[in-house]
Amino acid sequence: MIATIKHNSRNFKIDLSKPLDISIPISGAKSDVNAWYIEHSKIEPHTEGEFVGKVSEGSATNFNDIWFNPHAHGTHTECVGHITEKFHSVNKNLNRFFFFAEVITIAPEMYESDFVISRKQLQYAIGNKKREAVIIRTLPNLKEKKSVQYSNTNPPYLLEDAAELFVDKNINHVLIDLPSVDKEKDEGALLAHRAFWNTKGKVRKNATITEFIYVPNKVPDGTYFLNLQVAPFENDASPSRPVLYKIED
Repeated sequence: MIATIKHNSRNFKIDLSKPLDISIPISGAKSDVNAWYIEHSKIEPHTEGEFVGKVSEGSATNFNDIWFNPHAHGTHTECVGHITEKFHSVNKNLNRFFFFAEVITIAPEMYESDFVISRKQLQYAIGNKKREAVIIRTLPNLKEKKSVQYSNTNPPYLLEDAAELFVDKNINHVLIDLPSVDKEKDEGALLAHRAFWNTKGKVRKNATITEFIYVPNKVPDGTYFLNLQVAPFENDASPSRPVLYKIED
């Protein structure tokens, strides 16, 4: 199915029958991607007395309980409520779901004792393009990203001035294949989060950060139409399913 999208007085065509899903699902397995020092997610039949919610064990239906933390398990999208005393819901703050997005690939560089993404790298990758969203694929880009246990590994992160670039360019949605845009252990500084949401100025309530994505190598860098699907939880973060569509020539 070909759809025509109008953006900045131009018409673009996308094929809705060819989605590129860049989310990592939650399966409840110990091998699922994980971070922040908590146990893996769980998807288990509900039990109550002699009742077991599983057809293979005599129930009429499969009836599972699910336990997870959106920040630690699988792809999730978060709003400024992640770092504010005042409650903000991503379900309320994100009120549009389609965006023109740029996929970029970056090899984090050494900074002090860490690997980081710098403003210079982002500026080079994005250039003068005007986009609503940026999707960051980091190198190396192995399938193992979908099952990494990130706790206590000090993964790469964004420098503060790199996050400020998104504000300067009016990019409201950042998607990245890491557990956080900030350093794993930074004593609560959260410099990139705070810079991106502009917490010292006019707070960018409609801006979101999506973490734990996976962009397959077969998806080339370039411009795509992004559908950012978020489960309707009234919470600072929610499981999400970002889907890309190639823009047809």
